[in-house]
Amino acid sequence: MTAIDQATRIRKGETLDAAALTAYCREHAPELVPASGDIDIQQFPGGASNLTYLLAVGDQEYVLRRPPFGSEVKSAHDMGREYAVLSRLHGVYDYAPRPILHCTDESVIGAEFYIMQRLRGIILRRDPPSDIDLGPETATRLCEQLLDVQAKLHTTDIEAAQMADFGKPEGYIERQVTGWNKRFRNARTDDVPDCENIMAWLEARMPSVTRSAIIHNDYKFDNVVLDPELTHIIGVLDWEMATLGDPVMDFGCSMAYWIQADDPEPLQSIRMGPTQLPGMLTRDEMIARYRDKTGLALDDWPFYRVFGLFRLAVIAQQIYKRFVTGKTQDKRFKRFGPFVAVLSEQCDEVIRSSD
Repeated sequence: MTAIDQATRIRKGETLDAAALTAYCREHAPELVPASGDIDIQQFPGGASNLTYLLAVGDQEYVLRRPPFGSEVKSAHDMGREYAVLSRLHGVYDYAPRPILHCTDESVIGAEFYIMQRLRGIILRRDPPSDIDLGPETATRLCEQLLDVQAKLHTTDIEAAQMADFGKPEGYIERQVTGWNKRFRNARTDDVPDCENIMAWLEARMPSVTRSAIIHNDYKFDNVVLDPELTHIIGVLDWEMATLGDPVMDFGCSMAYWIQADDPEPLQSIRMGPTQLPGMLTRDEMIARYRDKTGLALDDWPFYRVFGLFRLAVIAQQIYKRFVTGKTQDKRFKRFGPFVAVLSEQCDEVIRSSD
């Protein structure tokens, strides 16, 4: 089935040293690369943060993750942390891929990296692959699955996962707000809104609540792998920002990606998943299901909605600045500046309607 997520040729400026990688793996993880084998490398096309490559050794396949070229935000691309999260979650959360090897020697491929098992399946990005039928009944089921798998993470026992040391829930909301505000100011370019009113509103509206759960921090359709028959989710990817924190903030960040069919055209233009299709649940329906599955109240929802949208704007702006300053040659990122403007306006709209 061609809808299975496929790797393709490596983008310009993002190649890896196959010989050095083969030698390193042969020494430190010989089960990956037999003495007579070599690693063939391709790149998965999705993703705007960490880079993901397919490693093929004979008939075996693995996935390599490394930070983007030219990134200056080290904390958002911590390979050791992502590897540690998977190492602890793999045994207690069915959707965490099995990690295999972690390398801190940047001389091998120019950056720290780790290797994990490959999950063969379908990843839904902006539009479904042309050879699958994502009808209303299937769309509804997948929305429910997406929500339920996130809720299962938020209700996973922290002690059983040995992740009590992976974050500080006390003060989490304040650290997130001040941290993302600072990141935006550091990454801002002259051609995007200054967002000062949004940042001030978030600082003034922070809920005084402390909740603790394992959170993914970038949970959305293109970070989950579906089985080839589109019946269920088989894995969750991209754990670089996972931590302990407020699960409602995590859910709010997920809903920032949720563009539904009746949203205005500017929002439709930045859609990253097929969430507008017939049968897809609305945001209100997703919120109701989240309440039901987790038992959490979603008080102060406008705050969480604005935070999720603004955080997404900051991520887009950080990537856009890398493009503007020539630190990445990926032409996909040229349009991220306008994305920031659209998300800023949506934040303003939520703020106006909530006051």
